[in-house]
Amino acid sequence: MERPNAWKNYDDEALAMLEAVSVRYRDFLDHGKTERECVTETVAAAQKAGYVDLEQAIAQQRALKPGDKVYVNCMGKAVMLFHLGEEPLEKGVNIVGAHIDSPRIDIKQNPFYEADDIAYADTHYYGGIKKYQWVARAMALHGVVAKKDGTLVNIVVGEDENDPVVGISDLLIHLSADQMSKKASEVVGGEDLDIILCGRPLQGEEKEPVKALLLKLLKERYDIEENDMLSAEIEAVPAGKTRDFGLDRSMLLGYGHDDRVCAYASLEAILTLPAVPRYTCCCLLADKEEIGSVGATGMRAHYFENAMAELIALTTPAYSELTLRRALRACRMLSCDVSAGFDPLYASAFEKKNAALMGHGVCYNKFTGSRGKSGSNDANAEFIGRLRKIMDDNNVTWQTAELGRVDVGGGGTIAYICALYGMEVIDSGVPVLSMHAPQEIINKADLFEAVKAYRAFMIEG
Repeated sequence: MERPNAWKNYDDEALAMLEAVSVRYRDFLDHGKTERECVTETVAAAQKAGYVDLEQAIAQQRALKPGDKVYVNCMGKAVMLFHLGEEPLEKGVNIVGAHIDSPRIDIKQNPFYEADDIAYADTHYYGGIKKYQWVARAMALHGVVAKKDGTLVNIVVGEDENDPVVGISDLLIHLSADQMSKKASEVVGGEDLDIILCGRPLQGEEKEPVKALLLKLLKERYDIEENDMLSAEIEAVPAGKTRDFGLDRSMLLGYGHDDRVCAYASLEAILTLPAVPRYTCCCLLADKEEIGSVGATGMRAHYFENAMAELIALTTPAYSELTLRRALRACRMLSCDVSAGFDPLYASAFEKKNAALMGHGVCYNKFTGSRGKSGSNDANAEFIGRLRKIMDDNNVTWQTAELGRVDVGGGGTIAYICALYGMEVIDSGVPVLSMHAPQEIINKADLFEAVKAYRAFMIEG
């Protein structure tokens, strides 16, 4: 079956809209290099669009009505936006759900040490990465330090052009015979991803003088002590801004497309809905997907279910657990996560006619998981049939996809977790080249089509 290239359908007006979306997304990506920063950006955009904190509505016992817009901030690391529709919640919610965490290098809780006049931070990588890709590159530090008195210190170092950057050294090629003979998974070990922070001794210090200078700088600039790192969340990520990629500027190169490209498309879509949609719509941006959706901010937690319970209590005369269960079961969801873009240089890893082609629009994956569909969410044919009509009626360029050849590998999303409620769920996303690398590539047309698709789904799903 032919899958048209989206670029062939654009006139000058569409191209201008596409480029405007790309510019806004670049700004979101550059200011949202951690899950916390993505939540901050999302909440600011929501408040500007008239959303209010659900906790405020609960405290005031404010009755909510169609057209009202509320958000839920989950510990500053996951966030949900709800735009209430005409139909009661028992008829279900149209959900677009993505994740806002990305592979990275985390600073350990007891990180600092000195070795041969270099001060380092010990690290623990997060998510599935090729470790050798993260050495010998400029990196920035983003995160927070929570002090005992409750003060939260925000840290961003390495993004301003006048900032210093940090990074992880690599062994020079002249001495790399043993290293080069190892398997790629063993070239750089997890405990070898320590970050260089300082290289000058503090005058007058005899014991670990370089580490002493590091601690002095932290005290002067941020008023934090070494013990404060026990309650810190500092992430090392590639430094620098997202860039236009390709001589034709058709693509974007940047850190964190997985899965912030789908998160942004979901956010933009819900912020442009009609004043009162037919069904309540939800943009759900989760944390911890890259490590199994665990923890209080991962999708395995019950914050979506809890928020639905609160909304039912504020929109109906009397809360009912049965109403909640019916509402959850009646939901319809696009689990918005990126897919592997077909790469001609590695064609043997794909089955081309079922691969996502770059520039051919948003893609749908009936089943994720690996090999014999282990860990899969297998969307039902009836739901896909309805989606086909919605996409075609709204002139969305779309395609179907699988994540590589059947026996090569695979991957999962949050879809199977939400499907536990009995709702209809299918994976939908933007194709990516170099997924999970420090710099990933997307096609601007695929982002644009994702925004169109997610908006159409929320209105008509």
